Amino acid sequence: MINFDGNLLEKNSFYLNGNNRGFRVGDMLYEEVKAVNGKLYFWEEHYLKLMASMRILRMEIPMEFTMEFLEEQVHSVLNSNKLMTAAALVRISVFRKNGIGILAEDQEISYLIETEETKNPFYLLADSTYEIELFKDFYVNADFLSTLNTNNKMLRVVGRIYARENGYQDCLLLNTSKNVVAALEGNVFLVSGKLVKTPPLTEGCPDTVLRRKIIEIVQKSDEFTLLEAPISPFELQKADEIFICHVKAGMQPVSKYRKALYGSEVAAKLIGKLNAQARLT
Repeated sequence: MINFDGNLLEKNSFYLNGNNRGFRVGDMLYEEVKAVNGKLYFWEEHYLKLMASMRILRMEIPMEFTMEFLEEQVHSVLNSNKLMTAAALVRISVFRKNGIGILAEDQEISYLIETEETKNPFYLLADSTYEIELFKDFYVNADFLSTLNTNNKMLRVVGRIYARENGYQDCLLLNTSKNVVAALEGNVFLVSGKLVKTPPLTEGCPDTVLRRKIIEIVQKSDEFTLLEAPISPFELQKADEIFICHVKAGMQPVSKYRKALYGSEVAAKLIGKLNAQARLT
Protein backbone atom coordinates (compact mmCIF):
# COMPACT_ATOMS: atom_id res chain seq x y z
CA MET A 1 0.00 0.00 0.00
CA ILE A 2 0.97 3.64 -0.56
CA ASN A 3 -0.35 6.91 0.81
CA PHE A 4 -1.35 9.43 -1.88
CA ASP A 5 -2.67 12.70 -0.45
CA GLY A 6 -3.93 10.92 2.67
CA ASN A 7 -5.59 8.04 0.83
CA LEU A 8 -4.28 4.49 1.20
CA LEU A 9 -4.10 2.84 -2.24
CA GLU A 10 -2.73 -0.34 -3.73
CA LYS A 11 0.82 0.21 -4.97
CA ASN A 12 -0.16 -0.64 -8.56
CA SER A 13 -3.14 1.77 -8.57
CA PHE A 14 -3.45 4.39 -11.30
CA TYR A 15 -3.09 7.37 -9.01
CA LEU A 16 -0.87 9.53 -11.26
CA ASN A 17 -1.39 10.59 -14.88
CA GLY A 18 0.78 11.84 -17.73
CA ASN A 19 0.34 15.45 -16.61
CA ASN A 20 2.08 14.82 -13.30
CA ARG A 21 4.68 17.55 -12.85
CA GLY A 22 7.17 15.25 -11.20
CA PHE A 23 7.09 13.18 -14.38
CA ARG A 24 6.86 15.98 -16.95
CA VAL A 25 9.19 18.65 -15.60
CA GLY A 26 10.92 17.10 -12.58
CA ASP A 27 8.99 19.32 -10.15
CA MET A 28 9.43 16.94 -7.21
CA LEU A 29 11.32 16.63 -3.92
CA TYR A 30 11.70 13.59 -1.70
CA GLU A 31 13.08 12.59 1.67
CA GLU A 32 14.05 9.06 2.72
CA VAL A 33 13.77 8.02 6.37
CA LYS A 34 14.72 4.84 8.19
CA ALA A 35 11.89 3.43 10.33
CA VAL A 36 12.28 0.72 12.97
CA ASN A 37 9.22 -0.62 14.82
CA GLY A 38 7.33 2.51 13.83
CA LYS A 39 10.05 4.85 15.12
CA LEU A 40 11.35 7.25 12.48
CA TYR A 41 15.10 7.75 12.95
CA PHE A 42 16.11 11.42 13.08
CA TRP A 43 12.54 12.34 12.17
CA GLU A 44 12.70 15.99 13.24
CA GLU A 45 15.81 16.59 11.13
CA HIS A 46 14.26 14.87 8.10
CA TYR A 47 11.04 16.86 8.48
CA LEU A 48 12.78 20.23 8.83
CA LYS A 49 15.01 19.46 5.86
CA LEU A 50 11.99 18.60 3.70
CA MET A 51 10.23 21.83 4.70
CA ALA A 52 13.37 23.88 3.99
CA SER A 53 13.76 22.23 0.59
CA MET A 54 10.13 22.99 -0.28
CA ARG A 55 10.69 26.65 0.59
CA ILE A 56 13.80 26.78 -1.61
CA LEU A 57 11.71 25.53 -4.55
CA ARG A 58 8.90 27.98 -3.65
CA MET A 59 6.42 25.21 -2.99
CA GLU A 60 3.34 26.26 -1.05
CA ILE A 61 3.49 24.22 2.15
CA PRO A 62 -0.03 23.09 3.17
CA MET A 63 -1.17 24.26 6.61
CA GLU A 64 -1.68 20.67 7.77
CA PHE A 65 1.93 19.71 6.96
CA THR A 66 3.02 19.60 10.58
CA MET A 67 5.62 17.13 11.81
CA GLU A 68 2.88 15.25 13.70
CA PHE A 69 0.59 15.10 10.65
CA LEU A 70 3.24 13.64 8.34
CA GLU A 71 4.34 11.17 10.99
CA GLU A 72 0.73 9.95 11.27
CA GLN A 73 0.55 9.58 7.49
CA VAL A 74 3.80 7.57 7.48
CA HIS A 75 2.49 5.33 10.26
CA SER A 76 -0.70 4.69 8.29
CA VAL A 77 1.38 3.23 5.44
CA LEU A 78 3.68 1.27 7.73
CA ASN A 79 0.66 -0.19 9.49
CA SER A 80 -1.14 -1.09 6.25
CA ASN A 81 2.00 -2.87 5.02
CA LYS A 82 2.50 -4.68 8.36
CA LEU A 83 5.79 -2.88 8.96
CA MET A 84 5.10 -1.33 12.37
CA THR A 85 7.14 -4.12 13.98
CA ALA A 86 9.87 -4.29 11.35
CA ALA A 87 12.64 -2.22 9.79
CA ALA A 88 11.70 -0.20 6.72
CA LEU A 89 12.78 2.60 4.42
CA VAL A 90 10.18 5.35 4.02
CA ARG A 91 10.16 7.68 1.03
CA ILE A 92 8.12 10.89 1.21
CA SER A 93 7.70 12.68 -2.14
CA VAL A 94 6.11 16.09 -2.63
CA PHE A 95 5.24 17.69 -5.96
CA ARG A 96 3.06 20.42 -7.39
CA LYS A 97 -0.21 19.19 -8.82
CA ASN A 98 -0.75 18.50 -12.53
CA GLY A 99 0.29 21.01 -15.18
CA ILE A 100 1.94 20.57 -18.57
CA GLY A 101 3.81 23.89 -18.66
CA ILE A 102 6.93 25.00 -16.84
CA LEU A 103 4.79 27.23 -14.59
CA ALA A 104 1.87 25.40 -13.01
CA GLU A 105 -1.33 27.39 -12.70
CA ASP A 106 -2.25 25.27 -9.68
CA GLN A 107 0.41 25.70 -6.98
CA GLU A 108 -1.16 23.17 -4.60
CA ILE A 109 1.00 20.31 -3.36
CA SER A 110 0.42 16.56 -3.53
CA TYR A 111 2.38 14.03 -1.53
CA LEU A 112 3.19 10.36 -1.86
CA ILE A 113 4.48 8.07 0.91
CA GLU A 114 5.99 4.69 0.05
CA THR A 115 7.60 2.04 2.24
CA GLU A 116 10.05 -0.78 1.64
CA GLU A 117 10.98 -3.45 4.17
CA THR A 118 14.68 -3.68 5.02
CA LYS A 119 16.56 -6.53 6.63
CA ASN A 120 18.31 -4.78 9.50
CA PRO A 121 17.18 -2.25 12.13
CA PHE A 122 20.67 -0.73 12.24
CA TYR A 123 22.74 1.32 9.85
CA LEU A 124 25.18 -1.26 8.54
CA LEU A 125 28.88 -1.17 7.74
CA ALA A 126 29.27 -3.12 4.51
CA ASP A 127 32.30 -5.42 4.31
CA SER A 128 32.14 -6.30 0.62
CA THR A 129 34.77 -5.48 -1.99
CA TYR A 130 33.97 -2.00 -3.27
CA GLU A 131 36.03 -0.56 -6.09
CA ILE A 132 35.34 2.94 -7.40
CA GLU A 133 36.36 5.18 -10.27
CA LEU A 134 35.71 8.77 -11.27
CA PHE A 135 32.76 9.49 -13.56
CA LYS A 136 33.77 12.27 -15.93
CA ASP A 137 31.18 12.17 -18.72
CA PHE A 138 29.02 14.79 -16.99
CA TYR A 139 29.49 17.13 -14.05
CA VAL A 140 27.45 18.33 -11.06
CA ASN A 141 26.72 22.05 -10.87
CA ALA A 142 28.31 23.60 -7.79
CA ASP A 143 25.13 25.31 -6.64
CA PHE A 144 22.48 24.97 -3.95
CA LEU A 145 19.99 23.25 -6.26
CA SER A 146 22.37 20.29 -6.51
CA THR A 147 22.15 19.75 -2.75
CA LEU A 148 18.41 18.95 -2.85
CA ASN A 149 16.82 15.50 -3.17
CA THR A 150 14.96 15.82 -6.47
CA ASN A 151 13.86 13.12 -8.91
CA ASN A 152 16.29 14.33 -11.60
CA LYS A 153 18.84 11.50 -11.39
CA MET A 154 19.89 11.24 -15.03
CA LEU A 155 23.55 11.96 -14.31
CA ARG A 156 23.56 9.22 -11.68
CA VAL A 157 21.67 6.78 -13.91
CA VAL A 158 24.27 7.16 -16.65
CA GLY A 159 27.05 6.95 -14.07
CA ARG A 160 25.62 3.70 -12.72
CA ILE A 161 25.57 2.23 -16.23
CA TYR A 162 29.19 3.32 -16.73
CA ALA A 163 30.20 1.65 -13.45
CA ARG A 164 28.47 -1.60 -14.39
CA GLU A 165 29.96 -1.67 -17.88
CA ASN A 166 33.47 -1.20 -16.48
CA GLY A 167 33.28 -3.52 -13.49
CA TYR A 168 33.17 -0.90 -10.72
CA GLN A 169 30.83 -0.99 -7.73
CA ASP A 170 30.43 2.80 -7.70
CA CYS A 171 31.70 6.05 -9.13
CA LEU A 172 32.54 9.41 -7.62
CA LEU A 173 30.94 12.46 -9.22
CA LEU A 174 32.84 15.65 -9.98
CA ASN A 175 31.52 19.19 -10.08
CA THR A 176 32.25 21.79 -12.73
CA SER A 177 35.44 22.73 -10.84
CA LYS A 178 36.56 19.07 -11.19
CA ASN A 179 36.37 18.48 -7.43
CA VAL A 180 34.87 15.33 -5.88
CA VAL A 181 31.25 15.92 -4.85
CA ALA A 182 29.62 12.60 -3.93
CA ALA A 183 29.15 8.99 -4.90
CA LEU A 184 26.38 7.91 -7.26
CA GLU A 185 24.19 7.28 -4.22
CA GLY A 186 25.50 8.87 -1.04
CA ASN A 187 27.90 11.35 0.48
CA VAL A 188 31.62 10.75 0.46
CA PHE A 189 34.12 11.10 3.32
CA LEU A 190 37.92 10.83 3.23
CA VAL A 191 40.04 9.86 6.23
CA SER A 192 43.69 10.84 6.49
CA GLY A 193 45.14 10.04 9.90
CA LYS A 194 42.84 11.76 12.40
CA LEU A 195 41.33 14.09 9.79
CA VAL A 196 37.88 13.33 8.36
CA LYS A 197 37.14 15.42 5.27
CA THR A 198 33.97 15.89 3.23
CA PRO A 199 32.94 18.40 0.53
CA PRO A 200 30.97 21.47 1.71
CA LEU A 201 27.48 22.15 0.40
CA THR A 202 28.88 24.97 -1.74
CA GLU A 203 30.50 22.28 -3.89
CA GLY A 204 27.06 20.89 -4.80
CA CYS A 205 27.11 17.74 -2.64
CA PRO A 206 23.80 16.26 -1.39
CA ASP A 207 22.57 17.81 1.85
CA THR A 208 21.43 14.68 3.66
CA VAL A 209 20.52 14.09 7.29
CA LEU A 210 23.03 11.22 7.49
CA ARG A 211 25.79 13.56 6.29
CA ARG A 212 24.81 16.06 8.97
CA LYS A 213 24.83 13.39 11.66
CA ILE A 214 28.26 12.05 10.73
CA ILE A 215 29.65 15.60 10.70
CA GLU A 216 28.11 16.19 14.13
CA ILE A 217 29.59 12.97 15.52
CA VAL A 218 33.09 13.77 14.24
CA GLN A 219 32.91 17.36 15.51
CA LYS A 220 32.04 16.12 19.01
CA SER A 221 34.80 13.51 18.96
CA ASP A 222 38.05 14.01 20.83
CA GLU A 223 39.74 11.55 18.48
CA PHE A 224 39.06 13.07 15.06
CA THR A 225 38.98 16.47 13.38
CA LEU A 226 36.42 17.37 10.74
CA LEU A 227 37.20 19.46 7.68
CA GLU A 228 34.57 20.60 5.17
CA ALA A 229 36.60 21.59 2.12
CA PRO A 230 36.83 20.87 -1.61
CA ILE A 231 38.34 17.47 -2.41
CA SER A 232 40.65 17.16 -5.38
CA PRO A 233 40.77 13.77 -7.15
CA PHE A 234 44.52 13.77 -6.43
CA GLU A 235 43.73 13.39 -2.71
CA LEU A 236 41.93 10.09 -3.17
CA GLN A 237 44.98 7.86 -3.52
CA LYS A 238 46.64 9.49 -0.49
CA ALA A 239 43.74 8.82 1.88
CA ASP A 240 43.75 6.06 4.50
CA GLU A 241 40.02 5.47 4.14
CA ILE A 242 37.15 6.50 1.90
CA PHE A 243 33.59 5.73 2.87
CA ILE A 244 30.16 6.52 1.45
CA CYS A 245 27.03 7.05 3.55
CA HIS A 246 23.42 6.62 2.48
CA VAL A 247 20.23 6.23 4.52
CA LYS A 248 19.43 2.87 2.91
CA ALA A 249 22.89 1.30 2.79
CA GLY A 250 24.37 2.85 5.94
CA MET A 251 28.14 3.13 5.45
CA GLN A 252 30.00 1.61 2.53
CA PRO A 253 33.79 1.63 2.90
CA VAL A 254 35.69 1.85 -0.38
CA SER A 255 38.25 -0.93 -0.69
CA LYS A 256 40.03 0.14 -3.89
CA TYR A 257 40.51 3.14 -6.16
CA ARG A 258 42.99 2.54 -8.97
CA LYS A 259 46.19 1.36 -7.23
CA ALA A 260 45.18 2.50 -3.74
CA LEU A 261 43.72 0.11 -1.14
CA TYR A 262 41.83 1.30 1.93
CA GLY A 263 40.84 0.18 5.41
CA SER A 264 37.61 0.82 7.33
CA GLU A 265 38.65 1.31 10.96
CA VAL A 266 37.33 4.87 11.32
CA ALA A 267 34.10 4.08 9.47
CA ALA A 268 33.50 1.20 11.92
CA LYS A 269 33.84 3.56 14.88
CA LEU A 270 31.51 6.14 13.36
CA ILE A 271 28.78 3.67 12.41
CA GLY A 272 28.57 2.52 16.01
CA LYS A 273 28.09 6.08 17.23
CA LEU A 274 25.55 6.76 14.49
CA ASN A 275 23.43 3.78 15.55
CA ALA A 276 23.65 4.86 19.18
CA GLN A 277 22.34 8.31 18.25
CA ALA A 278 19.54 6.88 16.12
CA ARG A 279 18.22 4.78 19.00
CA LEU A 280 18.08 7.86 21.22
CA THR A 281 15.98 9.97 18.84
